Amino acid sequence: MVATTTKISVQAPIELNYDRASELRAFDETKTGVKGLVDAGVAQIPRIFIHPPDNFDNPQNPTNTQLSFPIIDLAGIDKDPIRRKETVGEVLDASENWGFFQVINHGIPESVLEEMVNGVRRFYEQDTEVKKLWDILMEYTNQVKQLGCSLFELLSEALGLNPNHLKDMGCAEGLAVLCHYYPACPQPEQTLGTSKHADNDFFTVLLQDHVGGLQVLHQNQWVDVPPTPGALVLVTNDKFKSIEHRVLANRVGPRVSVACFFTTGMLPSTKLYGPINELLSEDNPPKYRETTARDFSAHFNAKGLDGTSALLHFKL
Repeated sequence: MVATTTKISVQAPIELNYDRASELRAFDETKTGVKGLVDAGVAQIPRIFIHPPDNFDNPQNPTNTQLSFPIIDLAGIDKDPIRRKETVGEVLDASENWGFFQVINHGIPESVLEEMVNGVRRFYEQDTEVKKLWDILMEYTNQVKQLGCSLFELLSEALGLNPNHLKDMGCAEGLAVLCHYYPACPQPEQTLGTSKHADNDFFTVLLQDHVGGLQVLHQNQWVDVPPTPGALVLVTNDKFKSIEHRVLANRVGPRVSVACFFTTGMLPSTKLYGPINELLSEDNPPKYRETTARDFSAHFNAKGLDGTSALLHFKL
C-alpha cells in the first residue's frame, strides 16, 4: 500500500466566525496541496492552517539535563554475538526511555536513501497532471522490509523473547508508505507541519532530508531529531514508549521525508493483538484489551491528530 500526501496539520483556528469546513473543502478540491499555495506566491498562510500560540510552547525540562538523541550502530550485529548483545541493550534502553532512535550502518546503501529523497522531491515538483510513481520507491521499500525484519528480531530480543517472536505474530507482514513534501512556509510561527501525535503501527522507519523540523516529546520537553546523513529514525510502541512527535514548519524548504509504517491495519485480518502473554504476570497484568490492527487503525483515523493517544480507547 502506497500513499502520497502533502501533509500539514489542521487544528482549531484562531477565528471562529467563519465557515472553516467550507474553506477546507475548497482547499482540498484544488488537488494541489500546500505546494500549490507556494507556487501561487502566497505571502500569508490561509487561516485554516493557523494554530493557537499554545501549540508552540516547549515544556520545560525540570532537571535541565543535556539530552543526547540515541543513535544505534547496526554494524556487525549478524556476525559478532557480543556486538549483537550490546546492540540489543541499546535498543532496549532507547525504546523504553525514548521510543525513538536513529540507526546507522543499517545495510541500505546511501545512494538508495538519497535517490528516495530526490524521487519524492521530483514527484511533488512535477506538474499536477503528470505526477506518477517512480521505480526507486519499490527498491527502497524492499530494502526497508529487510531492515524491518532485522529490527523486529532486535526488538524481540530486547523484550527477552525469541528473536522471531514479533515476526511470528505477523508484525512484518504489512508496510504502508507516506511521502511528505513540506514547502518553505512564509509564516512558520503560526502553523505546524504536523501536530503532536503518536503513530498507530508496530513501528515506523523514517527517512528525512537535511532540512530538519522533526521533534519528539522527551522528559516533558520538545527535542529536535537531528538530521543524520544515512540514518533512519525508529518509532516503537507498547512496552516501549509510543512517543509523541511533531514536525515544525520552516522558512527553509522544501523538506522531504518518507515514513514506512509496519502495520497490518490495511489488511483484511481478524487476528487479535494485545499485551504479549510472555511479558504478563501478577505484578504486570494486561493494561489494554485485545483488538485487531484494522480496528485500531480505524479508531486512530476517526479520532484524528487531536493530541491524545489512540491507546486510551483500548485501556482496561
